[in-house]
Amino acid sequence: MDYSGKEKEAMAIMAEADKKMKTSHSLFGSFFGSSSKVEEACDLYVRAANMFKMAKNWSAAGDAFCKAARLHLQVESKHNAAVNFLDAGNAFKKADPQEAISCFCQVIDIYTGMGRFNIAAKHHISIAEIYESELLDIDKAIAHYEHAADYYKGEESTSATNKCLLKVATYAAQMEQYQKATEIFEQIGTYSMDTTLLKYGAKDHFFKAALCHFCVDMLNCKLAVQKYEEMYPAFSDARECKLLKKLLDAHEEQNIDAYADAVREFDSITRLDQWQTTMLLRIKKTIQDEENDLR
Repeated sequence: MDYSGKEKEAMAIMAEADKKMKTSHSLFGSFFGSSSKVEEACDLYVRAANMFKMAKNWSAAGDAFCKAARLHLQVESKHNAAVNFLDAGNAFKKADPQEAISCFCQVIDIYTGMGRFNIAAKHHISIAEIYESELLDIDKAIAHYEHAADYYKGEESTSATNKCLLKVATYAAQMEQYQKATEIFEQIGTYSMDTTLLKYGAKDHFFKAALCHFCVDMLNCKLAVQKYEEMYPAFSDARECKLLKKLLDAHEEQNIDAYADAVREFDSITRLDQWQTTMLLRIKKTIQDEENDLR
């Protein structure tokens, strides 16, 4: 489809908006209706941005939304500025992830200044998602999930806090920051076992915490499993707990076949996800390494 017509239209509207801004900066304009000229220019920039979106020129759309946002800031219209920066960020997401992050940071600054921490947290998550899927910078993704969790915690949004913290724990374990991951999984497991609607999911969090312990030290894992059984007796009957005990026995006997059989049996009934598989392979490697050391 030919979008050149929409682009030309958008550029003509941009030129009109720029012209309005020049007249508003003149001495005459500053005395008569300068702020209304700014509002008119903002509307034109937004119209141009939407035209650029229709033409799928995402960078130009982002730039136009940013111009509108900065003008709104000049006239202290913070909410409108935040809306425009958000639109700019969403446009840039399709063309320039780094620019998108810059726009979302502006949105966060505005909303934190207004005390709207739940909204700021939501945009920290947007940034984290760009880092994890587009820019592949897991450290920065973790940092933004942690910021979001802090804001949600301050607003007493426990469910949203835990959702962000689970992302942090998952990535921390992948990066071998096992202590950090374990603390989060245990904290959320403990919260879940005391919450009627979440009780069933507690075993999954304790299972993940135990796997993190196992990656560091087999004895740590053994003690952790005992602790989880005492704290949450239902964990003893869970298939995850039974698997952990089989894996501990296999590790103690340095029996790699028994280890593999236990994992295979569990996976045939309850599919292991990619994260769990990664952790189990790391533990298996410690058996192989110790087996090789004994030879």
